[in-house]
Amino acid sequence: MLDIILDTVIDALKILPFLFLAYLLMEYIEHKTTKKSQEAIKKAGRIGPFIGGILGVIPQCGFSVAATNFYAARIISLGTLFAVYLSTSDEMLPILLSEAVPLQTIASILLVKFAIGVIAGFIIDGVITLFSRKKEQEGKEEDHAMHIEEMCDHDHCDCEKGGILKSAIKHTLQILMFIVLLSFILNIVIAIIGEETLAGIISNQPILGPILACLIGLIPNCASSVILTQLWLENMINVSTMIGGLLVNAGVGLLVLFRVNKKVKENFAIVFLLYLIGFISAIGLNAIGLNQWIIR
Repeated sequence: MLDIILDTVIDALKILPFLFLAYLLMEYIEHKTTKKSQEAIKKAGRIGPFIGGILGVIPQCGFSVAATNFYAARIISLGTLFAVYLSTSDEMLPILLSEAVPLQTIASILLVKFAIGVIAGFIIDGVITLFSRKKEQEGKEEDHAMHIEEMCDHDHCDCEKGGILKSAIKHTLQILMFIVLLSFILNIVIAIIGEETLAGIISNQPILGPILACLIGLIPNCASSVILTQLWLENMINVSTMIGGLLVNAGVGLLVLFRVNKKVKENFAIVFLLYLIGFISAIGLNAIGLNQWIIR
């Protein structure tokens, strides 16, 4: 139990600075910028998937949390959110470095994840743009975006009275408490089931491997990325299956998504599409022979 508590606290501390900076920026945009400035920020986000892919590659889980909050406030696009989710590797990179995996191999894995994240992000944004234009032409355009002010109950958050700093701290602590609670529960569940049991589910499963790997990747906990990486290091799954599972693994970003984005159906659609991209990528990478190109 002490280890579970320690792991939960450490994970929370890793996320804290990203979470605070995200809310501070959101509060600043909402309360200190004009409508035109906010629109300019959104338009500049057309290259968002590329930037999101780069940030996601950095070995941490904070960017997925920050990106989730930005998407809920409609500061970034859905494609950018997916680029961050798909390129995020959580604990994969530190483990590969600690196991002395050749840098060329590590770079190849990161490049594949980055490329898939960016391509998927631009495709998603492109489809949404076409759909929006079609609706606009049909005279059915509706603004369903939840803006920053809708994430804040102005009757209780004292945004105006306490300034953006106080509001950012309050929102940070609220979400952090939510993350800590659910992460603690997940850590207990994983400790009861056992990481070896989870690993055994997908090891040596050539057909079901990608399906199960992506399901494990959906677990919003660093343990899932650790399991998938270790299985590949021990030659129990191929690199395509590992990448598929890691594409789905967005850290605690998915937990935050269901907390801050009020559109529940949209959240489930995001999770389903994330899983679908990971699964299709694993099958596709296996089909083109990636397992022969990237070896440990």
